[in-house]
Amino acid sequence: MSGAAATSVAQAAAPYWRNAGMTYLSYANTCAAMVRNCLKEPFKSKALQREHAYYKFQPYAEGAPQKAVVREVGAPPSS
Repeated sequence: MSGAAATSVAQAAAPYWRNAGMTYLSYANTCAAMVRNCLKEPFKSKALQREHAYYKFQPYAEGAPQKAVVREVGAPPSS
């Protein structure tokens, strides 16, 4: 089997999200967003509220902790 043929076989056997140039995490996030958008009210608004997350980030400089920062992660506001 030539190198080009082996490459095409490997690409065909790879998951389709990988062939599309996505990581599994980005694929899973896209699928979850699509499912949330298909829900009817009031379930849709409850699911969108759960989508947001907060986390605490504390950087270190020269071995000493710096001021902690709380960050919000979530979907951009819908228009």
